[in-house]
Amino acid sequence: MNASSKTSLVNRCDPAAVLNALPAPVMVIDECDRIALVNPAAEQFFDRGASTLLGRPLSVLLPADSTVTALVRQVRGEARSISESAVTIDTLRAGPRHVAVEVAPLSEGDASVVISLHERAIARKLDRQFGHRNAARSLSAMAALLAHEVKNPLSGIRGAAQLLEQNAGEEDRAMTRLICEETDRIVALLDRMNLFADDGPMVRRAVNIHEVLDRVAAIASAGFAQGLQIVKNYDPSLPPVDGHRDLLVQALLNLVKNAAEVVLPSHGRIELRTRYRQGVRLAVPGGGARVDLPLEISVSDNGRGVSKDLGSRLFEPFVSSKSDGRGLGLSLVAKVVGDHGGVVEYDSEPGATVFRLMLPAAQQAAQREDQET
Repeated sequence: MNASSKTSLVNRCDPAAVLNALPAPVMVIDECDRIALVNPAAEQFFDRGASTLLGRPLSVLLPADSTVTALVRQVRGEARSISESAVTIDTLRAGPRHVAVEVAPLSEGDASVVISLHERAIARKLDRQFGHRNAARSLSAMAALLAHEVKNPLSGIRGAAQLLEQNAGEEDRAMTRLICEETDRIVALLDRMNLFADDGPMVRRAVNIHEVLDRVAAIASAGFAQGLQIVKNYDPSLPPVDGHRDLLVQALLNLVKNAAEVVLPSHGRIELRTRYRQGVRLAVPGGGARVDLPLEISVSDNGRGVSKDLGSRLFEPFVSSKSDGRGLGLSLVAKVVGDHGGVVEYDSEPGATVFRLMLPAAQQAAQREDQET
């Protein structure tokens, strides 16, 4: 490359365009702790536009005792860059987010600093999705096997017990009734597992996710969440989801039911939230295509939080923190989201738990089909 070509290339690299193209949120904070610059990724991260942020104090985004605020002070005092790999930012609008933070002086002798955030949740989504899908597929195979190999013999056992009961004494009748009751209990469990059985390809179409959430909220308010505060925070510009309406209702109903069971009846709060989020892409298993997952649907609550003992096993079948739980609700959520080609993940601490579903848009699915044909 000759000198003139290099000069032309440098001239085309507008610093503002480069900053705006970065997928990581970036902010510049001046010497008075005012927000001097934000890129589009930062606007999306904090769910606020540049026009409402520029010139405002950093405290409009982060509390005074935030780790990020402390890092800003440290960078000014030591005049060097500092990184923190595991920071939870409790954003006022979007809730808690887990990030790696880099803070650096803007220039020598200047008290202004640059803050760069790198969200760790996206990496965890992409890592966890395959475990969730494998668990769902294993349960699907198990459901099909049990339905074929176990339910038929159980019917025979129950029938035999009923025949024995006709000529049995009172003490023996107690035993035959026990056999029938336990048989019915096992059959009911198998019926619940049949929800996981694969019945062929899922037929998907454009679904208005807000209508789905409204239906879920109505069912919850009339039943298990009666008396709890259910807040809706929708992005009205959200495009339709490429999905199956009934399965999405069931999955979201499971999440809301779990939330209702862990909040206090006196001041329980459940929030249903949607937003459009750029930059999340997922590799499709068995192919080279990558699918955009810009539609984020979240269910959050102010309950006691998820036990840390469950960790990454939360979506596995038969794993539950409830004494009477079957451990199938979240496994069904993982299967439904996986069948939609999406990702489900969660963040939890006492008083703030959020489950997020990342799903493809119907418009993008139609475009992919046109390109393939």
